[in-house]
Amino acid sequence: MELHTSRKDILSGLVFIAMGAAFGAGALGYPMGTATRMGAGYFPLALSIILAAFGVAILVKGMLHRGPVESLGIVPWRGGFLILAAIIFFGFFVTRLGFVPTLFVTVFASALASRTMSVLGALALALGMIVLCYVIFVQGLGVTLPLIGPWLTS
Repeated sequence: MELHTSRKDILSGLVFIAMGAAFGAGALGYPMGTATRMGAGYFPLALSIILAAFGVAILVKGMLHRGPVESLGIVPWRGGFLILAAIIFFGFFVTRLGFVPTLFVTVFASALASRTMSVLGALALALGMIVLCYVIFVQGLGVTLPLIGPWLTS
């Protein structure tokens, strides 16, 4: 039996590092502040550094691993596309369509990314998340996003 490094871990580590670097670069465009008076970029930069550090750890683990050749398996393109599209949709439409419809579409699409989730289950999850997020963010934290946006009220 021939022993090899873990391609899955190496690729995963590289993805984590790339995401950490991309978000870190984006965070540098905001004021940092100090640890006691954090600016808008402080926390995103800290999280991106942590993400990249996890990526380095996973990459090193994959390079040091010696085991049988692993198949990378099937790439879940549908799930990845739905999750990414849902995040982009939320960011673009939350102020235009409003909190409730945008959150519904985001959670519904994200739930359908799973091959085991039914349409009825995704619908129930989306409705439940709307109620939960309304209670937490609107009632509890006082977030001032419009529930129904200007594109749907005019």
